[in-house]
Amino acid sequence: MADSRCRLYLLTPPAFEPKAFAETLAAALDAGDVAALQLRLKEADDDTILRAADVLRPVAQSRDVALVMNDRPDLASRSGCDGVHIGQEDAGYAQARREVGSDAIVGVTCHDSRHLAMVAAEQGADYVAFGAFFPTGTKQPKTRAEPEILAWWSEMTTVPCVAIGGITVDNCRPLVEAGADFLAVVAGVWAHPEGPAAAVKAFNRVFAEAAGS
Repeated sequence: MADSRCRLYLLTPPAFEPKAFAETLAAALDAGDVAALQLRLKEADDDTILRAADVLRPVAQSRDVALVMNDRPDLASRSGCDGVHIGQEDAGYAQARREVGSDAIVGVTCHDSRHLAMVAAEQGADYVAFGAFFPTGTKQPKTRAEPEILAWWSEMTTVPCVAIGGITVDNCRPLVEAGADFLAVVAGVWAHPEGPAAAVKAFNRVFAEAAGS
């Protein structure tokens, strides 16, 4: 997390067949730098989530991409994930940290709230996530965030921030320039018209251009 250049934080599609998706994932990860993959299956049962984790974990971890479980620190611990991402309605930070351990990643959704972000950072969160920055079809966002919150955060603290919500290659540049450390992307990669690998390459071009400007 010391890299000053913005990086990709991929989220899985809302539903997928693990073995088929693993091939798509491998091609995407081989196309360019990706920091993390969040396994997010909101509507699936525990067994389905654990089976998906078993399939995707070696694909991600063999490429030094952290596998992060959405919502469920208990499943993160059981499945050998590198960490967990929790929302404001999920297990609290302290419980999540107890379940995944001191060496694992714990990230926290903070919507558009500076207060929630400061609390999460003070508790020890490894990153805070702000959003949604753009309309998204993945879920109904509770809040809309503006790039200014990324600039404020990056000036105030060294705790990394993740921007999420409807992010694509075409609209991401203001978030990168505002100071996002990571862009959390779903459809902007998996539904890219030229395919996920092309999307990963395109995002990394934007990151490189922004870092050099």
